[in-house]
Amino acid sequence: MSLDESKKGVWKSGRGKGRHTPKGRQLDDGAHADVLALLGDAPRNRDLLIEFLHLIQDSYGHLSAAHMRALAEELRLSQAEVYEVATFYAHFDVVKEGETPPPALTVRVCDSLSCELAGAQALRSALETGADPTKIRILRAPCMGRCDTAPVVELGHKHIDHATPESVLAAAKEGDIHAEIPAYETFDAYRAAGGYEALAKHRAAGDWDAVEETVLASGLRGLGGAGFPSGRKWGFVRSYDGPRLMAVNGDEGEPGTFKDRYYLERTPHLFLEGMLIAAAAVEATRVYIYMRDEYPAVLHILAKEIAALEASGIAAPGYIEVRRGAGAYICGEESAMIESIEGKRGLPRHRPPFVAQVGLFGRPTLVHNVETLHWVARICREGPEVLSSVEKNGRKGLRSYSVSGRVQNPGVHLLPAGSTITDIIEAAGGMTPGHTFKAYQPGGPSSGLLPASINDVPLDFDTLQPLGSFIGSAAVIVLSDKDSAKAAALNMLRFFEDESCGQCTPCRVGCEKAVKLMQADTWDQPLLEDLCQAMADASICGLGQAAPNPIRLTIKHFPDEI
Repeated sequence: MSLDESKKGVWKSGRGKGRHTPKGRQLDDGAHADVLALLGDAPRNRDLLIEFLHLIQDSYGHLSAAHMRALAEELRLSQAEVYEVATFYAHFDVVKEGETPPPALTVRVCDSLSCELAGAQALRSALETGADPTKIRILRAPCMGRCDTAPVVELGHKHIDHATPESVLAAAKEGDIHAEIPAYETFDAYRAAGGYEALAKHRAAGDWDAVEETVLASGLRGLGGAGFPSGRKWGFVRSYDGPRLMAVNGDEGEPGTFKDRYYLERTPHLFLEGMLIAAAAVEATRVYIYMRDEYPAVLHILAKEIAALEASGIAAPGYIEVRRGAGAYICGEESAMIESIEGKRGLPRHRPPFVAQVGLFGRPTLVHNVETLHWVARICREGPEVLSSVEKNGRKGLRSYSVSGRVQNPGVHLLPAGSTITDIIEAAGGMTPGHTFKAYQPGGPSSGLLPASINDVPLDFDTLQPLGSFIGSAAVIVLSDKDSAKAAALNMLRFFEDESCGQCTPCRVGCEKAVKLMQADTWDQPLLEDLCQAMADASICGLGQAAPNPIRLTIKHFPDEI
């Protein structure tokens, strides 16, 4: 082969007309300049991909192909990787060349069970009729964590409670699209009331085994849904060589759940102190708070109050990082959350290894729920008796029940853990006038539906499993005689169908097939049971494993409807 022939390649092929650029989408100088301006001097770390996508989405209202190409250039990632992450999350609008960007204003109408009971479908239809589609985009959206004020609409970043077509369109006309920040206990107020004294005391003593025993003595269990004894996690994580990390799961996407938002919008420093105590207990070198994007007010509060913590010297600058979710229920699963913090799609990991051993960035990681850490601070301030001294129906402790549906006073109700559905409805002011109690969801759609006749069982850990249900995040939705259990179950399965990450076939295909079968006037019960068994046995994570619960419990307790 001659020297000239050996030089022939992609750049010199084709009748001497070489290709002057690589294959694929080319870097646009203008888009690159836009991205550089947004990123500033931020480190070009791969795990910040989702944060940077938010910057572009917030600034331009969508993710153009040119901007994603420029972001891939800056992060030294393939365009395919940026694209697959952007399209995984519901809150990113990817616009390819030749496509029309979405309107400047997006209205998201919640269609989860509480909002559906409150007329969300009629609300959405009215908005679609009354809004100019060239200026306002109307979308259905999953639970926004405001079930006590259903129906709820998100207009830009503003939530409109008890929404009507008139109130939504009026706010849109006025350009009122920013989150309302509620009154809450600030750093100065919390500190003046003795806040962070427990943290200072335990940091000085350094006896974290004693703190762990105190938490264990209280009986505190994980309040994200799993119910694992909280203090015991600390010993597991400490048993592995450092450096160790901590991740806080603030992605409370389970429909019907809003307790974490309730506490964060009122007493954020109870949570932050509990978080710093737990982080110190495992010698975490950094803490990541993963907060759902549907909580813009909470994101604002955390940014402001963490800055106050850093200014006071209680937390070192950069020790606490807040990472913003992007609309993916699956990221409430701890390993999917960790993948998302790392800037990836929120796909649950196969286990073992568990995240306590191999978690965030491959390091041993302590994962806690927001409300769990709220109670860690109270236990360290008030003693384990704050929980262990409360007893009802043979159960110890307190539970924050998120109550919505057909009750007079929906909201977060702090009650003894041994409370029954009768106690919870009574605490919520009783049934809405004109409605008779028919059924209830005890712990989010994953827990299915139970009939009103099962009204003497404590809604706590371990008490509902014999009934084919569980307490989960204590998201209680009450249905009446005017509601259809069949329609409620279908609403739950549609949610699972939308939110399945798609990684495993039993869940991805199973939820889709279940929805189709459940839309029939009469359910094919043997076929649905076969489908439920396959999903429960073979799904990778809790979403697919628990999705059959609404189907099975509706068949069992409401056979006349299906």
